[in-house]
Amino acid sequence: TLKELELQKNELEKLQLQQQQQIQTAVKGLFSLKVRQVAFSAALLVSGGEIIGPFNTDTNLIFKNVIENIGNAYNPQTGLFTAPVRGAYHFEFYIHGPGETSHGSGAALMKNEQLICIAYEQQTSLWVNSANGATLLLEVGDVVFLRQWKNTKIGDNNNNHNTFSGHLLFIM
Repeated sequence: TLKELELQKNELEKLQLQQQQQIQTAVKGLFSLKVRQVAFSAALLVSGGEIIGPFNTDTNLIFKNVIENIGNAYNPQTGLFTAPVRGAYHFEFYIHGPGETSHGSGAALMKNEQLICIAYEQQTSLWVNSANGATLLLEVGDVVFLRQWKNTKIGDNNNNHNTFSGHLLFIM
């Protein structure tokens, strides 16, 4: 009868809607799984040795030697990490430079244009090392990067003394 056909049609439409919702949920789950996999480590130089600085102004550092870049949120052309999802992220960095009376070695961890923390060391001879890190709540599109302080020197070579790393702890 016509009424039975109408009921069957309604049932079929419900099943199709449920199937579409299940597919959408599965796709979201796959996207969410992929986005949860965000981690990077990069060193300053791809090869060779170099003293960087001193500069007259604070200067953004570009870590060109990508060790890992899971999720591709770090850009080795700009030195910027861009948050792909809202979440808690942890960053750490290591700075190495020449010991000199007139110049220390230092850099700042920046979130957008906000200074978060610094690593700085100065001594009169040999080489200096400093490190720091922070956990940050980032919104989608927030950028995190390192900025070398003005009037400082950073030295690196094939041993990758200067590194910048970060990873997503959890989505919020």
